[in-house]
Amino acid sequence: MKSTAANSFGHAGPHRNEGARQAVLDAADDLLVERGFAGVTMEGIATKAGVAKQTIYRWWKSKVDVLLDNLEQDGEMALAWPVSDATPTDRLISQLTRIENFLHSEAAGKVMQALIGQALHDRETAQKFREGFLFNQRKRDLAGLREVLEELDCAPKDERVLEELLDQIIGPIHYRSLVLGQRSDQELLVRSVEAMLRDAQVRVQR
Repeated sequence: MKSTAANSFGHAGPHRNEGARQAVLDAADDLLVERGFAGVTMEGIATKAGVAKQTIYRWWKSKVDVLLDNLEQDGEMALAWPVSDATPTDRLISQLTRIENFLHSEAAGKVMQALIGQALHDRETAQKFREGFLFNQRKRDLAGLREVLEELDCAPKDERVLEELLDQIIGPIHYRSLVLGQRSDQELLVRSVEAMLRDAQVRVQR
């Protein structure tokens, strides 16, 4: 399945080889884990993936675009809100656990950290990062949260309120992971969900 990032950035023509594409994404991942962001080059990706450098440049403009494409693909798989028979609250806690695990994963977590670091001093990277992975994942998270809150009869009508409720439960995970380098344990995730649900109940009653 082609990632949204690839379509957004217009990296590829309609007939590119998906096997070669995946080899490039995997190679970029491996190099980042092994050498860090500075050690990832288009030449290195091409060599590790076993494809011509010119081929990569036909599909992506830079190593940042390769990594963004990779992150979007990983996010689509790892951070989707699956259908489940669990209670709405348990589904929400499970989703936060998936986000926590994603941020601390060997490959995706390091890719995300590297791109955030690059985005801090490169405006183009920051824009692509926000408009690609972050925007698409936020849409998925907002839709998933709305579904949960609707089942609990406390879904706000104002989309801005829904965004604030989402930030209440996701913000601490990102802060602890990306700023402090710490994990959020299950107890913290449960408390965050409980506090957010109380807030949601109060807001819909106003």
